[in-house]
Amino acid sequence: MTKWWFYLAGLSGLSATALGAYGAHGLAGSGVSAAQLAAFGTAVQYQFYHALALLLVSLALRYKAVAGLHWAGAGFALGTLLFSGSIYALVLLGSRGIAWLTPVGGLCFMVGWLSILLAGRAWLRSE
Repeated sequence: MTKWWFYLAGLSGLSATALGAYGAHGLAGSGVSAAQLAAFGTAVQYQFYHALALLLVSLALRYKAVAGLHWAGAGFALGTLLFSGSIYALVLLGSRGIAWLTPVGGLCFMVGWLSILLAGRAWLRSE
């Protein structure tokens, strides 16, 4: 499973780079409002942050297998899909019906970070 987190981190970082470039160069001047452009930028930022966090989770798992780290990986991956993905869909497709997914994705991010906290605590106890 560790290899999958590493793979997903690379895929997420790659797609965040592509979407960030599209947001900066393709969306500007395309009739998208300033608020939508800012939301798109927020989605890209959060995707980047959590791609890096996912990369660190995969590296930490190679060092020491702590179960909570897998929960962190799942929280970061699912959070990216739901939080950033729903914002991308809102801006690019106008899909208002999925706006409720954004806060659910945010909760997934929080679950990921809480899992890091708990995994760190378990890691410290085992030494």
